[in-house]
Amino acid sequence: MNTKVTIAGVALQNPVMTASGTFGSGMEYGEFVDLNRLGAVVTKGVANVPWAGNPTPRVAEVYGGMLNAIGLQNPGIDVFIERDIPFLKQYDTKIIVNVCGKTVEDYIAVVEKLGDEGVDMLEINVSCPNVKEGAIAFGQKTDALFDITSQIKKHAVQPVIMKLSPNVTDIGEMARAAEAAGADAISLINTLTGMKIDIHRRTFALANKTGGMSGPAIKPIAVRMVYQAASAVKIPIIGMGGICNAEDAVEFLLAGASAVSVGAANFFNPYVTEEIVRGIEAYMEQYHIEDIKELIGAVRES
Repeated sequence: MNTKVTIAGVALQNPVMTASGTFGSGMEYGEFVDLNRLGAVVTKGVANVPWAGNPTPRVAEVYGGMLNAIGLQNPGIDVFIERDIPFLKQYDTKIIVNVCGKTVEDYIAVVEKLGDEGVDMLEINVSCPNVKEGAIAFGQKTDALFDITSQIKKHAVQPVIMKLSPNVTDIGEMARAAEAAGADAISLINTLTGMKIDIHRRTFALANKTGGMSGPAIKPIAVRMVYQAASAVKIPIIGMGGICNAEDAVEFLLAGASAVSVGAANFFNPYVTEEIVRGIEAYMEQYHIEDIKELIGAVRES
């Protein structure tokens, strides 16, 4: 049974990875998950300088998921290089660094510093709805997405994954813009913009007013968008959004994703990523599937 997938020339032992911002760099989950079993660890977003993030409260539970407005709080690229990369290199898994910024120059500064660090791929976060400057603005207009992707590709040593926003009219159009600009792969979906109001205090549940919605409730939207993107481009797709078990992961593969990222589920089940790896293997055994590539995009061909 072959569970290996290849994204932009990088071979993963299986298609299961973590979603940025939900797993740190794996340090917090080391006692629950054998990182050697994961296809890749996608780190929390890293900026060129430390970011404090948004004011609290920054997280709110909602039906079928959660809202977060963390605002990409992170210690900056220098601390990340000194602390996080050496930790991850202890494990037999691929390292994908999520890069965030407020200007094109911010992104490029991080991308250049990572050029000599031996990480496997870069995931460029141009779709976070919780940062007022940059970020989401790059991910909602095709010309802006094309421009930043083109600029980053000029400086990147590693393959570039552009992380797309669902808060757009036509996800296929955005996927095509990223591909045309030279992206090696795309990942989607980032969170949907949502709001919760505390009726007893008559105020917003989040200090930021709005936050990114994640969790099981968004999965049907995510599957639909992955299917549309896969129909629009030829580059590999990493699917995410509400994945809680192996059945969810297989659904994304069938829709056209070459790999999947597991996010919010890590918060209520820290064992979930390794469980999904085993679950996919069990599914393949049950249906006598010798190579996982038989599943990728299978519904598009039916």
